[in-house]
Amino acid sequence: MTQKNCILVGVPLDCGKARNGCLMGPDAYRTAGLAEALEALGHSTQDIGNVAPDPVRTANAGHLHKLAENIGWTSALQRTALDVAQTGFPIFMGGDHALAAGTVSGMAAHWAKQDRPFFVLWLDAHTDIHTPKSTASGNLHGTPVGYYIGRDGFDGFPDLPDAVDPKNICMIGIRSVDPAENAVLQNLDIDVVDMRRIDETGIATPLAAFLDRVKAANGVLHVSLDVDFIDPLHAPAVGTTVPGGATEREAHLVMEMLSDSGLVQSLDLVELNPFLDDRGKTASLMVDLTASLMGRRVFDRPTRDYSS
Repeated sequence: MTQKNCILVGVPLDCGKARNGCLMGPDAYRTAGLAEALEALGHSTQDIGNVAPDPVRTANAGHLHKLAENIGWTSALQRTALDVAQTGFPIFMGGDHALAAGTVSGMAAHWAKQDRPFFVLWLDAHTDIHTPKSTASGNLHGTPVGYYIGRDGFDGFPDLPDAVDPKNICMIGIRSVDPAENAVLQNLDIDVVDMRRIDETGIATPLAAFLDRVKAANGVLHVSLDVDFIDPLHAPAVGTTVPGGATEREAHLVMEMLSDSGLVQSLDLVELNPFLDDRGKTASLMVDLTASLMGRRVFDRPTRDYSS
């Protein structure tokens, strides 16, 4: 892989759901050696520290969890993404998945200015396509896709500079979709690859087809990697565990195929809750997956010892 200037952006966002712990995610990635792993592959790294949300005041949010804080994070991250995309390869170290409302919309705006088609690979157990008006739980980490594709209902959120075209989104690993989300997806061209499809065809087939589409369009790709994309047996440090996820081997294959494609220009690492981890197992796996995306191959992977 071509050497990159990796801009590490800490996003201690922990307001997209009620369960706390994701605010510790950025430091967990730092402790697990994310920068060192990238530098060992020949990339340069610049850790710009942690972003803070913009101050926002809103009226009563009803059942929505920390609405004002979520709006403040979205505007701050949108601005940050636009800024760092000009100088390197942004890696947003989260933080729960609500952060993608800002990171993805900011990256979409950046590439619109470069007149390049923008695509998103959403690696997650969930589709996160709710709006603040449709979510029954009030947890806004279930709404970022709804925001960045331009669904109605995001009152008070920053204006969307450039909506992501649903046909430019591929979701892989999906296995938890509620009826309201399913109804919306029936009317959109998002490529939803659930675990049954992966069981039937393997994970490489749908991913290769999507990457071919991105390449044919001369597009660029943002990857949003949620810990719960991976089966909780391999990645326990997440508050939204859903059994039956991708294996460690499948996850590495995805990352190596993305690396081979040369299409990825930015990355989210989300939903890591170190409080729920087993001796740093999940944080280390996420670092290893990032290294695979950035050029490490199977014979180069370190052997981890979790016995002590």
